Amino acid sequence: MSPLSADLSPLKNTHEAGPLTPSSHPGGHPKTVLLDRDHSLLAFNERVLSWAADPQVPLLERLRYLCIVSSNLDEFFEVRAEPHISAVLLEEAKGPYTASTFQLFAQKAAALVAKQYVIYNDHLQPELSARGVKILTHAERNAVQKKWVKSYFEREVRPLLLPIGLDPSHPFPQVANKSLNFIVRLKGNDAFGRDNEIAIVKVPRVLPRVIRLPQREGSQHQHFVLLSSVIRSHLADLFPGRQVTEFSQFRVTRHSDLAVDEDEVRNLRTALRKELAQRNYGQAVRLEVSSDCAPFLSDFLLKQFNLPEGAMYRVPGPVNLVRLTQLIDLVNDRSLLFPPFKSSFPKQLQQGVSLFEQLALGDVAIHQPFESFDGVMAFLREAVNDPKVLAIKQTVYRTGSDSEMMNLLREAVRRGKEVTVVVELKARFDEEANINWAEALETVGAQVVYGVVGLKTHAKMLLVTRREGRQLRRYGHLSTGNYNPNTAKLYTDISYLTAQPALTADMDAVFSHLASQSRLPKLKQLIMAPTQLQKRMIDLIDQAGHAANRPEGARIVAKMNTLTDEPLIRALLAAGQRGVKIDLIVRGACTLPAGVPGVSDNIRVRSIIGRFLEHSRVFYFRMGKEEHLYLSSADWMNRNMLRRIELAWPVTEPKLRQRLIDECLVAYLLDDRDAWELQGNGRYEKMKPSSLPAKSAQEALMRKFGSLGHRH
Repeated sequence: MSPLSADLSPLKNTHEAGPLTPSSHPGGHPKTVLLDRDHSLLAFNERVLSWAADPQVPLLERLRYLCIVSSNLDEFFEVRAEPHISAVLLEEAKGPYTASTFQLFAQKAAALVAKQYVIYNDHLQPELSARGVKILTHAERNAVQKKWVKSYFEREVRPLLLPIGLDPSHPFPQVANKSLNFIVRLKGNDAFGRDNEIAIVKVPRVLPRVIRLPQREGSQHQHFVLLSSVIRSHLADLFPGRQVTEFSQFRVTRHSDLAVDEDEVRNLRTALRKELAQRNYGQAVRLEVSSDCAPFLSDFLLKQFNLPEGAMYRVPGPVNLVRLTQLIDLVNDRSLLFPPFKSSFPKQLQQGVSLFEQLALGDVAIHQPFESFDGVMAFLREAVNDPKVLAIKQTVYRTGSDSEMMNLLREAVRRGKEVTVVVELKARFDEEANINWAEALETVGAQVVYGVVGLKTHAKMLLVTRREGRQLRRYGHLSTGNYNPNTAKLYTDISYLTAQPALTADMDAVFSHLASQSRLPKLKQLIMAPTQLQKRMIDLIDQAGHAANRPEGARIVAKMNTLTDEPLIRALLAAGQRGVKIDLIVRGACTLPAGVPGVSDNIRVRSIIGRFLEHSRVFYFRMGKEEHLYLSSADWMNRNMLRRIELAWPVTEPKLRQRLIDECLVAYLLDDRDAWELQGNGRYEKMKPSSLPAKSAQEALMRKFGSLGHRH
């Protein structure tokens, strides 16, 4: 049976539950130890790294996965490492964090980093070289190439470098978060006769990290040099009259969560701008140095950044693998990339026909990126250009710095429509872009609000009010993902277009609640966090538990990015012990210990790592003959349930519901190529194909909806 046509009424079981032991009981095990979140996040990155190690994946795509892991680790340290570091420095526990937890944390991270560089040095570089793509070290460059590199250094690099010799009047300089730097030890006296031996060279971010060497005519080889290698081979030129005895590149990662007390500030936007200016210079949490960095230099850096030794990572290669993504863009060889994929225009929509007319006939689901984000853009464009549209309301979380959607909203204001935008200023690492959009929208006359104090507005909704004859009618868009056309090509998400009066009235009530801070009326269709969502999900889980003894049984299948909310996990454990068959498709961190005898025999957790980033949140519950399907902007995390404005909404039309069940759940439960299963010991094991060819949910969806090319 095709994974895209399987029936989920009832849902096909993909595993047999083990027998319940005498220690199991309907109330669950309140003392069950949950898995560690930080270790689970690192395990997720190990799964991503497996794509970089897979010889079946095109070479430049393998490099891309390597860079993705490095980017993920950067954010991991920026957000998660500070309490571990503080516990060591303060020599006392900081909540659950201690010196022992730091040691385990550091060992796990160091092992992952070591794997990265083994893949880069022992596999990717040699294999790329065999395909004519080579990054040359100074020793590998011939005389002509060395001459060109020296000219490039003198022309493009040296004018931007300012070595800083350290002395009492020149203390250790401010080093920005994740910037490339060199530390140099010098012999001899400086121009003033002093023997200060340490100098710092800060490398400007404006310089490209990967530089293409001129290609000989007729040659198929593509040669490159790294900026770090260019500077390293000319360090001595920066210190005339001195001898460079030791040196190392280094990079420091800093804690980057913004600390703004919303209750104490009058203007959140101004306060965030001030904090953003300081983000690059927060508490140091990680130091990366070259593997051959001399102990004198590494000890000096650890002392300067006030870091324990376990926070230092010696790496045999570039200290910033993320910047190697530039190589992917520079190499001209399509055979080293995935076969091109062109998504289809949403199947439920007819091009050239008014979307308002189509939505009057029924709801529309767009499965991105297999179906394109163009359907959402077409909805907004039509709303902006339609003179009958009176008002547009939208939430903004992550749209990017160059957004056609934001420009369309500005155009709507110019056309005289009432435009209200709820901008989340505290969207991590998108704060500056969102502040800029808020100011640009306000400048043209849009009403910009910032949601509720103390809560992030993570819900994704767009509401259009249109005059039709003597009445006003609303049309809405809800989504599991962001209003970002770029990430919509890379993330799996569900966009949901509707003209249901009850659902759009709920959306309007939520917008009014966010703008006016007035009491939220009872919602008929939407479920909102922090007031209802966690309780409603626990109620549905409990209902499934009570229905487990019915002849038809009970079933829960939930797809999300992260599962760490303890009340929801406890509810799932209790339902599983009552006999509910539970499948959880969790891409990233999961702290529920699945498959533990007597505790979670009936619960299976799988993670899908594929070409696209799994991002859609889909929750299915069956109690006997009754079934419910919800889409949501929320992961099952404590912050999403209690500290964010989130939305979930039901899909009630049977045909559309079945389609989403087939595409978002059944296909992923039958995947045995890109799936990993969580074991009772907290480890993930790669699923083995039950038959050949192995089944991939993403590939099946690409073939169903889009145009998937072949590798040349």
